[in-house]
Amino acid sequence: MAVRHQLIARSPDAVWAVLSDASRYADWVVGTSGTEPAGGDWPEVGSSLAYTVTLGPRSFEGHTVVRRVEAPRVLELEAHSGPLGTARIALDVRPWGEQTLVILDEHPLRGWGALAHNVVLDALIQLRHRSMLGRLAKVVEESRQPGETYAADARPATARKG
Repeated sequence: MAVRHQLIARSPDAVWAVLSDASRYADWVVGTSGTEPAGGDWPEVGSSLAYTVTLGPRSFEGHTVVRRVEAPRVLELEAHSGPLGTARIALDVRPWGEQTLVILDEHPLRGWGALAHNVVLDALIQLRHRSMLGRLAKVVEESRQPGETYAADARPATARKG
């Protein structure tokens, strides 16, 4: 099981706004491209997105189904990646002072990924998570919601990065 966390300098509502926007999925999920709705109203339970997964020179069609949602704090997905199998991906969104702690927990359920699940595969998933959570933080932190300020906006202008 691969668990990783990321502190994001925005409110939980700002994080949830990105997680619940199906059109932003490929912006933060590593390896996906060509994302499009495949059924239901994202992120309602049972709704899904279709996408292409690219691994080196090979591409696979995949889709992700929402299995559990408790807006704006919990989003659990089942990713179907063709011959690679399926994986459970759980995102836990927690207020952390003026920021948000996102905990990502992923493990293979079925197929090749589940059969080959070992410490080496978990290490590879950890690398993917580092990149994915970094991308999520960037997408969230660069998106302004109406009436919301960045946690960094509270610092004096001379202390902010340009």
